[in-house]
Amino acid sequence: MKNIQLSIITLISTGFLCYGGGDIAEVTPYESNDINMAIEEATPYIEPTPTSIPTPIIKKIPQKVVKLKKGINPSGFYVGLGITGSRYKDSCKCTTPTNSIPTKITNKERNLAILTRVGYDFNPYIGIEARGIRSVAEDDDFKLSHIGLFLKPMIPIGDITNLYGILGVAKTKVTGNIPKVDAESAAFGGGLEFDLSKDIPKEGRYSRKFDGKGDQEKGVGFFLDYERLVVKKNTPDLDTLSAGVSYDF
Repeated sequence: MKNIQLSIITLISTGFLCYGGGDIAEVTPYESNDINMAIEEATPYIEPTPTSIPTPIIKKIPQKVVKLKKGINPSGFYVGLGITGSRYKDSCKCTTPTNSIPTKITNKERNLAILTRVGYDFNPYIGIEARGIRSVAEDDDFKLSHIGLFLKPMIPIGDITNLYGILGVAKTKVTGNIPKVDAESAAFGGGLEFDLSKDIPKEGRYSRKFDGKGDQEKGVGFFLDYERLVVKKNTPDLDTLSAGVSYDF
């Protein structure tokens, strides 16, 4: 009889638990996973700040610094100063106070002068130059003055030598105890330039590839120069041979 009563009480208790919403079923593994995922999705995500990155990791991050190179446009400007030996030669059939019959007379004179050069090389192959020559020795027989503007074609020979020519127009004047000259005419010549300094490129970006020639050389140089001062009919022969120093900027 007691066993029957105990069974009835157990049955009634179980019913109350079911009616009260109790869950006596076993929890399966996949249900636990669903619960964990739901909790993770419901938790707000907080992005870590840079200060939260450990210092050793920050130091290992590569940092590339881009430094712009300074643009360099080489100057082709130069000046020169030299000593010039000038030569005058003239031949004519002339009369003299002691001889009324025309005879051939040759006038030859030489003098020392100073040559100044100012020019600009646009590149290693072409430039422009202004030059002037003036006598410095006191000589009543022969005084010379000359000024002109010239185109200057060039050919670099190696790294220190430059072969050049000059072709332009000039005004030349000769006075003294010889037939005088006062002419505006063509003039031409040529010479060699030698770079005595060591060309070192600057830090930067050149407007063209640096080669140490032409308008990229800088420093002291030496030159040898020849010029025919007057190219005109019925004028005396006027020539100069010069040597001097130059400076390229």
